[in-house]
Amino acid sequence: MAEIKFEITQHIGVLSESAKGWRKELNLVSWNGREPKFDIREWALEYAKMGKGITLSQEEIKNLQALLADK
Repeated sequence: MAEIKFEITQHIGVLSESAKGWRKELNLVSWNGREPKFDIREWALEYAKMGKGITLSQEEIKNLQALLADK
């Protein structure tokens, strides 16, 4: 399997932290040299490991904000 390269271009914030120290974060992340996208996922200490997550474009994050504002 090919190595996945990532660069956290902007740390936005921590949503939660587990008892084992994994943190669910919102960041802007560039995956394999592509344009950064909003990314929500769990990270181990020092970003050594990551869990499954979701990436959102600028348009998708705006749509999400609008949906949450209606609630």
